[in-house]
Amino acid sequence: MAGIDMISGISPQMPRPSGPGAAQGAGEGASFDQTLKGAMDKADAQQQQSTQALQDVLTGTSGDVLPVVSAMAKADMSFKLLIGVRNKIIDAYKQTMNMQV
Repeated sequence: MAGIDMISGISPQMPRPSGPGAAQGAGEGASFDQTLKGAMDKADAQQQQSTQALQDVLTGTSGDVLPVVSAMAKADMSFKLLIGVRNKIIDAYKQTMNMQV
């Protein structure tokens, strides 16, 4: 029992703010849905940029293939990251739904 008294550095949690403006508290930044929408918009923009770069090469407007490969790699990575986040959200939802109340 003496070992339990030796724990230090643990402070009590402060109560979370509640009310209409709680999600936009000081220093918290954007809400989760705004952050997720921003990530989806960014991934969509990168997909469109890679499509435009590919069309430019295919039509002969641009002769350099390196920007196309780079744009497609960025779009692919952002899409895979977005899919990974989506899968984590779905897993968390499933775990929450399976909790016994």
